Amino acid sequence: MCRRGGCVQRKRFLVAFCYPGEGLQRRKATMNQFDRPETFDPEALRKKVSEIRKTTTEQKDGTRGNAGLNPLAKQIALQFRADTYTPAMITGLIRLLDFCALFAIGYGINAQYVAPTLEQLPVYLLMLAGGPALAVAAMQVADAYQVPALRAWLRMTPRVLGAWTAAFGVIALGLFFLKSGHLYSRFWIGAWFLAGGFFLVAERAFIAYSIRHWSRNGTMERRAVIVGGGQPAKDLIREIEHQPDNDIRICGIFDDRDERRSPNVIAGYPKLGTVDELVEFARLARIDMLIISLPLTAEKRILALLRKLWVLPVDIRLAAHANNLRFRPRSYSHVGQVPMLDIFDKPIADWDSVAKRCFDIFFSLVALALLWPVMLAAAVAVKVTSPGPIIFKQHRHGFNNETIEVYKFRSMYTHMSDPTARNAVTKNDPRVTPLGRFLRKSSIDELPQFFNVLKGELSLVGPRPHAVLAQTKDRTYSDVVEGYFARHRVKPGVTGWAQINGWRGEIDNDEKIRFRTAFDLYYIENWSLLLDLKILILTPFRLLNTENAY
Repeated sequence: MCRRGGCVQRKRFLVAFCYPGEGLQRRKATMNQFDRPETFDPEALRKKVSEIRKTTTEQKDGTRGNAGLNPLAKQIALQFRADTYTPAMITGLIRLLDFCALFAIGYGINAQYVAPTLEQLPVYLLMLAGGPALAVAAMQVADAYQVPALRAWLRMTPRVLGAWTAAFGVIALGLFFLKSGHLYSRFWIGAWFLAGGFFLVAERAFIAYSIRHWSRNGTMERRAVIVGGGQPAKDLIREIEHQPDNDIRICGIFDDRDERRSPNVIAGYPKLGTVDELVEFARLARIDMLIISLPLTAEKRILALLRKLWVLPVDIRLAAHANNLRFRPRSYSHVGQVPMLDIFDKPIADWDSVAKRCFDIFFSLVALALLWPVMLAAAVAVKVTSPGPIIFKQHRHGFNNETIEVYKFRSMYTHMSDPTARNAVTKNDPRVTPLGRFLRKSSIDELPQFFNVLKGELSLVGPRPHAVLAQTKDRTYSDVVEGYFARHRVKPGVTGWAQINGWRGEIDNDEKIRFRTAFDLYYIENWSLLLDLKILILTPFRLLNTENAY
């Protein structure tokens, strides 16, 4: 039960209005309880979200504007095109470095001065793995992997050395109670302890210097855009800037209000445009976070903003610093010390993106190793049976609406091919070669896309990439489906959740693209490596159904 009968729905409830299809199981809302002022009615907020979801599902006319960026906004966006590494990524890599380096130091000393026999080696390897693991865990407990701690290496040196000593203390106690100390060289243990301690101190000094350098050149930062203006935005910016060891880079401010209600320069940052222009700005720049600086009582305006912004692959936060509400601790996160309500999260971020990338590379290499004879035969057959190139290249939508060039074995006559995909391939289409029909039915024509995966343009699993100008009848997909571009919050895939559920082949009516988009959004919100593996395993079996493939 919610205190005083009020609830604020977080990201999972708000995400619910993203699904345009009705055949999916709706996810339950996650509710947060709080004390609220009399002017805020969360039930009205819930009703508005439901209305937006209904409008999103049923709207058919393309009413979205394609706002272009003004020269200043475009210039600033281009300055933020380079990728960054979040603090979570950096600290994770430091943990991995600590483990590997301490293991290597211990192993090197062991190999040089102990030279254990094959029978003794497993015993030493056990300690070589256990010691660094305990040290990393102890440093984690000591908060030695927090960015402020990594900056202040002199102040944190006692904690780091204390954690390293504690790891050896635990090992010593274990050896004492197990009565197995005689199995290890005391000289090796002492030398490893001293060398490891020296390494940790030197490493922390180097990391502190590197972090300061990365912060200055923008390598390690979280890029944020403020949505909203006036005094609330000014107060928010001041609070963020006054945080010690702040890793937030404010890239600009966007607000729909005119200069009378929202000045063009707020706290030294220019207002770069409207919210419609913000969508284009976030497509061009590498933005990590959008912070909405509006009171919770402005629910109508907040929901109008979310309806435009949820299609972006960024974290969306609602600043709660000026709302005078007392939330439960789990109800919000922090940017420094500034409380934020979590509205949407980037679907695949930080180490999840690393894991998915490793998954893609490994299984793509396996697939190429197994299928290269099929690909070679297909290439020869395409070349022999009709004049023209072996590979057909087509511009399609990639991650965050970027245009990518997708590879396929050519399945059409060269002079009749349609790179724009304005005219979808139909059954018995005269443009398709006899060999092309077989390649398309069997999906062999898609095999070159493994090279797109290795290049990082595609993922093995994800929403299928559509041609930039693809349309059903006389309307583009984005005109048919409100929120269509939300499927580009992740990399497109060679196969996907929609494809293994029967949504494959020609898109010749509005309902087909609506349902495909619904399945794509379901995949995005429920992503996991296990789901990717399930889709990958089921794909060959689902390809046996060639009813809609031609």
